[in-house]
Amino acid sequence: MRETALLALLFFCPLAFSCATNSNRIGVNYGQLGNDLPPPSQSVQLLESMNAGLVKIYDANPEILRQLSGTNMHVSIMVPNDLIPKIASNRAEADLWVRENVLPYYPETMIRFILVGNEILSYNGTQDQRLWGDLVPAMTRIQIALKWHNIRNIKVGTPLAMDVLESSYPPSSGRFRFDILERIMVPLLDFLGRTRSFFFIDVYPYFPWSEDPTNINLDFALCRSQNLIYTDPVTGLEYNNLLDQMLDSIIFAMTKLGHQNIKLAIAETGWPNDGDIEQYGANIYNAATYNRNLVQKMTAKPPIGTPARPGLIIPTFIFSLYNENQKPGPGTERHWGLFYPNGRPVYELDLTGRRSESKYATPLPEATNNRPYRGNIWCVAAKGVNSTELESALGDVCGRGNGTCAAIERRRECYEPISVFSHASYAFSSYWAKFRNTGATCYFNGLAVETTRDPSHGSCKFPSVSL
Repeated sequence: MRETALLALLFFCPLAFSCATNSNRIGVNYGQLGNDLPPPSQSVQLLESMNAGLVKIYDANPEILRQLSGTNMHVSIMVPNDLIPKIASNRAEADLWVRENVLPYYPETMIRFILVGNEILSYNGTQDQRLWGDLVPAMTRIQIALKWHNIRNIKVGTPLAMDVLESSYPPSSGRFRFDILERIMVPLLDFLGRTRSFFFIDVYPYFPWSEDPTNINLDFALCRSQNLIYTDPVTGLEYNNLLDQMLDSIIFAMTKLGHQNIKLAIAETGWPNDGDIEQYGANIYNAATYNRNLVQKMTAKPPIGTPARPGLIIPTFIFSLYNENQKPGPGTERHWGLFYPNGRPVYELDLTGRRSESKYATPLPEATNNRPYRGNIWCVAAKGVNSTELESALGDVCGRGNGTCAAIERRRECYEPISVFSHASYAFSSYWAKFRNTGATCYFNGLAVETTRDPSHGSCKFPSVSL
């Protein structure tokens, strides 16, 4: 058994990834979509206090890279999507990017991964699809530029979402989408195999569970189900958590294209600590439970791997360092953080895996929203927001000419009280109720919040969403 584990450790441990310590296996995504976040110096101190072995940023921010100099963290940086076509078509552009974003910091800052783009195969717009064909050429040119500068221990990859799969259940049925199969995935896997790089995947058990909580057990999604076993009917492999199922579906998809040995890295995973009212299961208890179990799994000695790849070491980045208040979309998007912006932890988390659940000092708050809410929800202006920004948003919503604001026009039933806050609340609720089914959210650049308290008054009835 020891010999088998040692062989697995040697096989799956490339130059770009130190397997010497457990802490090097687990890291954090450091996003910056917030207007209240601490400076990089404080953020790096927080990462070090957690014993993070890895950190991933979504650009090549000079100040962050300078602050990471001299630390023991392995760093992942990113080529933004909009630079992919230019780099793909011009070797000089790739070399320029490396000279500007790698050479000034390397090797004092331990850059170990360059990720080209972010989930670009998930985008459905015509313009984004034009990036698809440029992805592997851009990765190739970055790899050549690194080699030209005699840099051998930085791996080039690209983070993809689970929607690159056409089928993922059972895991043995895993296969890539037909529209990207031959054109993108074959050359991408050839590149990763040739350069001994990683297949970076963003994998979130929260999403399939929240979409089908009746058929997916919550404990199974939280990686805490030791007794609930799912057996793949084709392979006979047994699974006791949803994360392994999702990872193995990627492994089987790669295997079907002739790539049995490409290593996996989890570019993003985690669980939201809060969300909108209708987003049940997003709470601190579940977030802490998932991430603590994740750390225990990924730092185990010998490495656990997955049922299809036992013993596989999987570098893992937890999303995210902070709750980021400027992330658009549903409320969960702004509540994945391990820390609040003031530096206070949302919950305790030791990334080394040495602390068991019983050794965490602070008890977790009870999970109160693991079942769907049933009732009406309104979307109103948040208290304490900037009145100038609120007035601007009100003008934007009402200026779209779709009848959203008819009730707050002069002499209409919701015209009084005459205040920006009251009118904006009506406009937000009206717009959200009308367009929620087509993707509208109760966000409005951070100016709105959901409520179960009916803001209607007198003859003025606020539109609501009924769940």
